[in-house]
Amino acid sequence: MKYKEFLNYKLSEMGIGTYLGNTDEETDNNYYETIKLGVYKGINVIDTAINYRGMKSERVIGKILNEVDRSKVVISTKGGYITPPPEAKEPARWFKEEMLGKGIISPEDITQTGNVITAKYIDWAFETSLKNLSTDYIDVYFLHNPEDQLLNFDRDNFYKKLRVVFRLLEGKVKEEKLKYYGLATWNGFRVSPDSRQYLPLKDIYDIAVEVGGENHHFRFIQLPYNMAMPEAYFFKNQLVDGEYVSTFEACQKLGIYTYTSASIMQTRILGKIPEEVVKLLGVNSQVLAAIQFVRSTPGVGTALIGMSKKQHLEENLKIEDIPPADKSVIDSLMKY
Repeated sequence: MKYKEFLNYKLSEMGIGTYLGNTDEETDNNYYETIKLGVYKGINVIDTAINYRGMKSERVIGKILNEVDRSKVVISTKGGYITPPPEAKEPARWFKEEMLGKGIISPEDITQTGNVITAKYIDWAFETSLKNLSTDYIDVYFLHNPEDQLLNFDRDNFYKKLRVVFRLLEGKVKEEKLKYYGLATWNGFRVSPDSRQYLPLKDIYDIAVEVGGENHHFRFIQLPYNMAMPEAYFFKNQLVDGEYVSTFEACQKLGIYTYTSASIMQTRILGKIPEEVVKLLGVNSQVLAAIQFVRSTPGVGTALIGMSKKQHLEENLKIEDIPPADKSVIDSLMKY
């Protein structure tokens, strides 16, 4: 397994995502077996979110963390979407009593997509994730799709929320419950600066500096990147030091590590990659071509791939026996 050095971490170039799947016991067991095998094979990055499979993905990871050396794995999770626990048989009642009734959320905090990033809610979500994960600390905590806030609130309001939540998360670092934090996005870093959901990385970075000083802990972002969604590499939409650069370039300039999500587009990209592209990438299958494209792109830190079955893990790990493609190959594929 190849690793990337960043700050005090060595992060595997491939990470396990836990988004997809039913909330049943069979899926729990599949994830458990796959993640355990992945850790044994050298994957040390595991990504989840409080809302993935209704908290059950976090809880599976928590079970594993009780059985492995915690210091050898890098756990990231996310908060931002209202999520009842599996025990809540009546979600609407739970929301009314636990969220509204206890003042954790106010109706005006919620976007049309169910996104909330107030300090009260993120504090609740963070502490709940900590319990679900059965751990004393989280390595990376992401605000989940914060650009959804811009569908309902203006930028000034959004930046005020970020300041308050960043202050909360810097506090979690001081309490030794958190190592680093960041933003996990879908649209925010891929769209043009005139888009409503656009996120200017440098401005957000500056908020972190304002809140946490030069030694702030805003050091990670997550965004989709694959052959069908290559904007993070080629679209120069981020203003840093007076020039527009790609999101990957901006991260390199600012000292931010990137997790890429949707690396194989939840398998939807498979079967659509031209055979000449597969050969150009130096591999012999659609899935390896998809992974090869992502992990060979300059600026990619860890490529996250959803894996709930051991056979998929074994297939994906074949990429480790193949050298990455040259930058010139990746650049040439932008014409397809």
